[in-house]
Amino acid sequence: PVFTPMGSIAYALAAGNAIVYKPSEYTPSVGAWIVDAINEAIPDQPVAQLITGAGETGAALCRSGVDKIAFTGSGATGRKVLQTCAETLTPVSLELGGKDAVLVDASADLEKAADAVTFGAYHNAGQTCAGVERVYVHEAVYHEFLDRVASKTRALAPGTNRDSSYGPMTMPTQIDVVRRHVLDAMARGGEAVVGGPESVGERVVGPVLLTNVPEESPAIEEEVFGPVIVVNAVRDLDEAVDRSNASSYGLSAAIFSKDRKTMERAASRLRVGSVTMNTWVMNAGVPALPWGGNGESGFGRIHGEEGLREF
Repeated sequence: PVFTPMGSIAYALAAGNAIVYKPSEYTPSVGAWIVDAINEAIPDQPVAQLITGAGETGAALCRSGVDKIAFTGSGATGRKVLQTCAETLTPVSLELGGKDAVLVDASADLEKAADAVTFGAYHNAGQTCAGVERVYVHEAVYHEFLDRVASKTRALAPGTNRDSSYGPMTMPTQIDVVRRHVLDAMARGGEAVVGGPESVGERVVGPVLLTNVPEESPAIEEEVFGPVIVVNAVRDLDEAVDRSNASSYGLSAAIFSKDRKTMERAASRLRVGSVTMNTWVMNAGVPALPWGGNGESGFGRIHGEEGLREF
């Protein structure tokens, strides 16, 4: 709730605009904190304004006569934003969901890759557009890699305490999505290595590690936005790229290998906004680098020179 909007807010301000910020209806107090901080830093120039509410508030903002809308959220809501802004031809940039894949080559540092996958999948209870949701592992190292991720997954202790590995789900409706994905994957022959349907609680969802899940499953094709990952074996990195590209989403991806040329070759074929090598999504924290996706993951860029030009 703090990091995500700053990619638009900071660049809009840097380009000389005032901003109106509507946070998610689930995190209004965080939005108020951000706007208060901006106005405290710039007391003589009222450049930041907060509005709160649900979908109808966002629709009113789209129709309000602002010069541009930058939206971060789901594809379904992004379509509504685009449709509403079309009424007044208000330009829009959309940073939408993801179904990010991690590709693990036979030569990869498996411990490093397992650390990145575990953190990328479960941090913030998986509630991030760039969360790791699919992992394609070379069959030569599949079993060893799966054992490493399983061990790290079992060590997690989610809950509502300060020392919990991660916290509860933010949106109640997303709990049903997680449950549906897990049940469907197992009904299609997928195996729950850690967790399963019993992991889905009323508020907190325990980590779920699935494998051998068919590629036509919702757990592969749809964004889960929860603490669930699918690890599947592939013949080689080329097959991993093909499976990654089969998704309608295209936000980001990561490749782990000890061969730089192999990674560069694979990266050049991946249809995503950005690719990291031997790390997961660290580029999102580098202000000079552009961030955004294509397909169901939206269009336009935040961060970097491209992000500044958006505003």
